[in-house]
Amino acid sequence: MTADIAPQLDPFALARSLSGLNLVDGTLRPAASGKTFPVVNPATGEAVATAPFSEAADVDAAVAAAKRAQKDWARRPVRERGKLIAACGQALAERVEELGRLVALETGKALRTESRVEASVLADMFVFFGGLASELKGETVPFNPSMLTMTVREPVGVVGTIIPWNVPLLLMAMKIAPALVAGNAVVVKSAEESPLTVLRVVQVMNTILPPGLVNIVAGFGPECGAPLVAHRDVKKVTFTGSVETGKIVYRTAAEKLIPVTLELGGKSPMIVCADADLDRAVDGAISGMRFTRQGQSCTASSRLFVHDAIHDAFVEKLRAKVDAMVMGDPLDERTDIGTIISPQQLDRVQSYIALGREGAGITAHECSCLPSDPKLAKGLFVRPVIFTGVSNDDRIAREEIFGPVCCVIRWSDYEAVIAAANDSDYGLAATVWTNDLKLALDAVHRLEAGFVQVNQNLVVQPNLSYGGVKASGLGKEASLESMLEHFTHKKTIIINMG
Repeated sequence: MTADIAPQLDPFALARSLSGLNLVDGTLRPAASGKTFPVVNPATGEAVATAPFSEAADVDAAVAAAKRAQKDWARRPVRERGKLIAACGQALAERVEELGRLVALETGKALRTESRVEASVLADMFVFFGGLASELKGETVPFNPSMLTMTVREPVGVVGTIIPWNVPLLLMAMKIAPALVAGNAVVVKSAEESPLTVLRVVQVMNTILPPGLVNIVAGFGPECGAPLVAHRDVKKVTFTGSVETGKIVYRTAAEKLIPVTLELGGKSPMIVCADADLDRAVDGAISGMRFTRQGQSCTASSRLFVHDAIHDAFVEKLRAKVDAMVMGDPLDERTDIGTIISPQQLDRVQSYIALGREGAGITAHECSCLPSDPKLAKGLFVRPVIFTGVSNDDRIAREEIFGPVCCVIRWSDYEAVIAAANDSDYGLAATVWTNDLKLALDAVHRLEAGFVQVNQNLVVQPNLSYGGVKASGLGKEASLESMLEHFTHKKTIIINMG
């Protein structure tokens, strides 16, 4: 185990201290090639650190370390494993401010509204799964009175974990906490845009856990992610990202016949009925669209189906509230909305906004104001856009934009709106807003999504099974189910006593 590390509240200094490093077998080290790439603050366009350009040699070293550590870890009493993972959560809870500031620096997410919250949920996720350790139990089977027949759950081995840039802390915790409690070791491939804070988390965890149990490498998909998925000693892959990349991961895993968990995005519907509490529904649309995260969320409620009777009033209130949100420096406590993550993502978002503006009968309502601070002139800011007059067949209503762009679609026929909500390649999340209990119960059963809520729009929480259907992916996360079904295999044992 490594020595304890002092907290560092200056995110710029912390970024420099982590510059150019992976963490493999309990030690910080550069990539084998010595190559690096810049980590850029999206609010200013300035490089704040570098990250190692990891390749197959670095993946090999990380997987080898994980394989060595996993054998002893799996032999530990399961409750001991749980206590150590919970201790990681408690240590991370003491660093919420440190982690929140660093993730705000590298992702551009506002500290007050997004990054600090994410750091808190990260810690809670480790504590939650640590407490579930005693649930890793088998069953006795009434097969034959002369035979003792039972099942046990055993770890799969080394788990390859690939995380995205939008919520790196939470999504890493959702994957590695259950994997570790179940007796596995992990190798994390961080997102190239946000490698620093997750590295810091793993560094903190390595002050508590045996070396080699949790390793992290930074790099790009072809050079780093692909070798990790294809590695012969990686026995399970869990991935969050785009549908296109998810299919590549799935094909590679299929060649090895290993299990995968895939969370691949969404185009989530929010159905607002005529009897809904208007103010509550508007607030739900703001939180559901993740405007404070610049819409960079797979669960974003980007299709707002609003009943014709309240459509105009809903849009007016929504515009006013989003317009009042402050866009600025992510590290400023006054900021509600930060930046887009990268120039490439900014170009993508702006191309969809331009596409929407060209649509017949569509009106674009731009909200909020770009920051006036000259220091932020090169920042990746974009004003939120609410499109009205949209059809569910328009491209902006069908394709995942991953930006602060939502489509408001009028409806008046209940059967038609359920059909329209389900008319999507995705099926991750959905919400219904109504005071009619009968209608709500009908809708939640008929909506084709894995995470459905009524009169609220919560983000992912520990103990709420999370995962989608259709092109939104395979498997569940954040729950006991995910630990049992995705990070263990069941062995049947028969002892003949005759």
